[in-house]
Amino acid sequence: MDIQNRMVKFQAQADPAVTINACLGHFATGNSHTNFYIDVSRVKMRLNEAREAAKTMCGLIQSGVDVVDTIVCLDGTEVLGACLADKMEKSNIRTVNKHETMYIVSPEENSMHQYIFRDNNRMAIEGKNVLILVDTTSTGSTVKRVIECVRYYGGNIAGISAIFSVMDKIDGVKVFSLFTADDIPGYKSFPSHDCPMCASHQKIDAMVNGYGYSSLR
Repeated sequence: MDIQNRMVKFQAQADPAVTINACLGHFATGNSHTNFYIDVSRVKMRLNEAREAAKTMCGLIQSGVDVVDTIVCLDGTEVLGACLADKMEKSNIRTVNKHETMYIVSPEENSMHQYIFRDNNRMAIEGKNVLILVDTTSTGSTVKRVIECVRYYGGNIAGISAIFSVMDKIDGVKVFSLFTADDIPGYKSFPSHDCPMCASHQKIDAMVNGYGYSSLR
């Protein structure tokens, strides 16, 4: 399956200048199977796209969040996180950090698939209002583990921001998402043990994670 050549472009409802690509098929993530691969690479890797997406994200976030001290970036969203911090610092979202600027950090995943922050990064989490930034989320499992990690280190979850999410809340925390399943007509996500595509013997096209995809055929 030539995934790249089968990609279809979708525009964000809040800002048509923000786009992602999606490919129909059978894809396996670490937590689920989906009938679309959602490609958000441009938003994460290109500075102009990241700036535009950050502007729109900031508008969504400030409708429900007043204070952010730290952005915790998952799945290679650090460029987007830096752009988002810059936009938020110029908006009505406040930070209570004494240095009047936001932290941008990424957690470390250990061999037990637990997220941790090293001692030199704990000051960015302890007592801070934390926004979690993720590229895509279909089950919320990874984000839930990060929420648990941030709370363990004494941080307060201010909100969750995603490029694409099928969930509007994770563990009771509001998700501010540029794209939802409604923007990708027919998008479905299934538990890996209860996937109708597997039941009908449809071969998996690719393995997918936060770094991208690896074709299987």
